Amino acid sequence: MRALKIIAMASAIALSGAVPAAALPAALPASAALAAESHSERILFNGGNETFNGITYHSFRIPSLVRTTNNTLLAFVEGRATHNGDYGNINLLYKRSTDNGATWSGLREVVGSGQGVWGNPTAVVDRSNNKIWLFLNHQPEGSDPVNSWDDRQVWLTSSTDDGLTWASPTNMSTTLKPRTLANGASWNWDAVGPGVGVQTTVRNPGRLVIPAQHRNIYSDDHGATWRVQVMRTTSGAAMEQTGESTVLELADGTLYRNDRPTTAAWEADKRRFVARGTIEGGFSAFTPAGCLLDPKSEASTMRYNSDAPARIAFVNSASTETRTKMRIRMSEDEGRTWSYSRPFSDAPLPGESATYKEGGYSSIAKTADYHVGALIEVNENTSSNSTSHRSIAFRKVNLPWIKGGVSEPGCDGGI
Repeated sequence: MRALKIIAMASAIALSGAVPAAALPAALPASAALAAESHSERILFNGGNETFNGITYHSFRIPSLVRTTNNTLLAFVEGRATHNGDYGNINLLYKRSTDNGATWSGLREVVGSGQGVWGNPTAVVDRSNNKIWLFLNHQPEGSDPVNSWDDRQVWLTSSTDDGLTWASPTNMSTTLKPRTLANGASWNWDAVGPGVGVQTTVRNPGRLVIPAQHRNIYSDDHGATWRVQVMRTTSGAAMEQTGESTVLELADGTLYRNDRPTTAAWEADKRRFVARGTIEGGFSAFTPAGCLLDPKSEASTMRYNSDAPARIAFVNSASTETRTKMRIRMSEDEGRTWSYSRPFSDAPLPGESATYKEGGYSSIAKTADYHVGALIEVNENTSSNSTSHRSIAFRKVNLPWIKGGVSEPGCDGGI
C-alpha cells in the first residue's frame, strides 16, 4: 500500500505541470530487472595522455556525472595541468556521450582562465527546460593555503544547448557562501559537492538542490535566484561535522544527506555520516551509518527508481583504511539498510596491474538503458606523490550485475 501511495503521489506531481514526467525516476521494466548481468569498463579521462588547448593534462580528478533530458551523459572533471595535487593550474573539463556511454567526445572545456583552481564540479539538470546548471569552486592563483574568505569562492555557469556550450561563470559567493561558521570563525575553506545536485519531485516539486559544505543551495524558480539553507538540526544546532556532501530526495519528500565526515568526526567511527530532513524544517543530527565504511573520502548517491521496490544506489571506497575497494550498494528501504552490494573489482579494468589502483572519488547517474553509470578515480601507481598520474574510469553496470554480488540483510544505513 505504501508503494502505491508513492506511485500515486509521483503521478499527481507529473500531471500538475510543476515537473514533467521525465523528471521522475523511470519505472523499471521487468525486462531490465530480469536481464542477464551486464557490465563494461574503460578509462575515460587518461592522465598524461590527453591534450586540450595546448595542455597535456597530467591528471584528472573530482568527477561529476549527469544525464540530461535528451539522455546525453555529461562527465565533468578537474583537469590538473602539471601534477595531481589540489592546487595550481586546474581547469574544469568535460566529455559528452549521446549513446549511453558507448562512445564519448574528446576533451572540452567549461572554464580554464588564469593559473588558479576551477574545481569541485557539481551539476544538476532542470528537467522542465533541460537547462544544466554547474556549480564550482574557484581558488585564485597563490591562495594555497586558504587563509581568508576570498580565497575560496562559489561560481556558477549553465548550458541551454545540452552541454555543447557554457555561459561565462558568475561569482555567486556574496549570496551563497556565508561569512562565518557557527563559532564565529571566518568561513574560509569551502566546497560545493563535489558531484551532483537533485531536482525534487515530491515536496516542493521542481526545486533544485545543490549539496555544499555545511549547507544546501537551492532554487525554487528554475535558477533565476538561489538561496542557502545552513544545515541545522530541528532543534537549531549547527551541523558542521561534514565536508564533501551528497543529497537525494527520499520517497516521502524529505532530503537525504550522505556526507564525508570531517577529520575529528571520522576518527570516532570511520563511517559515512547521514541525516534526513527538509529545507524549511531542518535535519536530524548526523549519524554514522554502521555498514558504510569510509576512508575519509568523497562518495556518491542517486535515486535508481521510484516504483516498488524503490531503490537508491551508493558508491564509495568500502574501507576504513584505503581509497580503493570501490563498491556499489543498493537500498530498497530508502537508505535504512543496504541489502546487497558488489565490488567493482569483480569486473577488472583493462590493463589493471599491481600498480594500477582504482578508487577514491566517484559520481553516478542512471543511464537511459537502465544501467548505473559511474565515474571513478584511478591512481596509476601505488604512490601518493605528485608524480603519479590520476585518471578517471567510466563503469556501466545493470541491476542484475549488482544483485549478483553479496546479500547484506540488516546492513545498517544509519537513518
